[in-house]
Amino acid sequence: MKPFETVRAWHAAVNAGDLERLVALSSSDIEVAGPRGSGRGEKLLRDWFGRAGVRLEPLQTFSRDTDVVVVEQRATWAAPEGDTASPPRTVASVFSVADGRVSSVMRYADLASALEATGLSPSDRV
Repeated sequence: MKPFETVRAWHAAVNAGDLERLVALSSSDIEVAGPRGSGRGEKLLRDWFGRAGVRLEPLQTFSRDTDVVVVEQRATWAAPEGDTASPPRTVASVFSVADGRVSSVMRYADLASALEATGLSPSDRV
């Protein structure tokens, strides 16, 4: 499987609520980073998945012949009990893939920031 295909499968697992498939598609020491900080490991991934209640609709995917993939996403988070859900936001994430598994995922505020961080450009859309 090509790195961008692994990342697509990872999104499908998140959106299907399939934690075991998500874990299988992720390295055991996966790094997860976002606006609230970063951490590593399967336990962190499991905790994030259980807590975030996120749906990530891929909008555009960018990659070259490397293990780095950028995905622009429409992100929706479930509202905490008693709260109103916030409207969907467009964000972007940078994924690194090693040995057919996602080894890191880092969220950026927008596509331009994610592309800049990786050296990818709009011409790298897959």
